[in-house]
Parts: sequence; C-alpha cells; structure tokens
Amino acid sequence: MTADYHQNEFSQFWIRNGILFFEYKPDVSIDLAAARLIVADRIRFQNNSYYPVLCDTRGIAFIDKGGRDYLAQSGSVMTKAVALLYSGPVSLTLSTFYLEVNKHRVPSAIFTDSGGALGFLGGYV
Repeated sequence: MTADYHQNEFSQFWIRNGILFFEYKPDVSIDLAAARLIVADRIRFQNNSYYPVLCDTRGIAFIDKGGRDYLAQSGSVMTKAVALLYSGPVSLTLSTFYLEVNKHRVPSAIFTDSGGALGFLGGYV
C-alpha cells in the first residue's frame, strides 16, 4: 500500500485535494468477505484521518445481501461526507440502500456525474 494510492481485487482509491476517491473495479461482485476487505483496506489507507469520500459504485455488477448490509453499516466509518456515483440498477440499489441505512451518520447523497458529487463534497474538505 503506497501513501497516495491503493488497490485490491475489488477497488482502488486515492486522495486528491483533500478528497478520498474510491472506485469499484469494472464488473466486480461483492460478498461479505469482499466488503470487509474493502472497508478495512480503506480505513488502513486513511491512516487515522477523516475524509469526504467520492465513492464510484458504477463498476459493481453484483452485490449479495451480506456485502450490501456490511457496506451500508460500515461504509461511512472515518468519513466526513459521502457522495455516491451510480449508473444502472445495481449501483443505484446499493446507493439508495446505503442512504436509507445511514440516515444522519454523515452527510450523503447520490449523483450521476462527478461534477455534482465534487461540488457536494467541497464543503467538507
């Protein structure tokens, strides 16, 4: 794991201009074990610092109930705010479920474009 970029089998992330960019790899399938690894890697990468997060869910092809539940409950740990990018039914379902489960934990919203997402996160840098 380098100081400015990390990837695993399911995702990649980096920090730029005070925002943590998190992107799922194309056509990835997420189960509970994958979700735990993803969150643990992100937290370790953040090195005890909180960031606003732009989470690009567009690469997710499938996510099972265990993975969806874990990400919805633990996906916002050590974040200041979360902007979710989606396209298609799987990433929209995940994003909507995340928002419903995480009400009032951190400011969160879903977007179809990165410009809107970055505008939302700008107030939390």
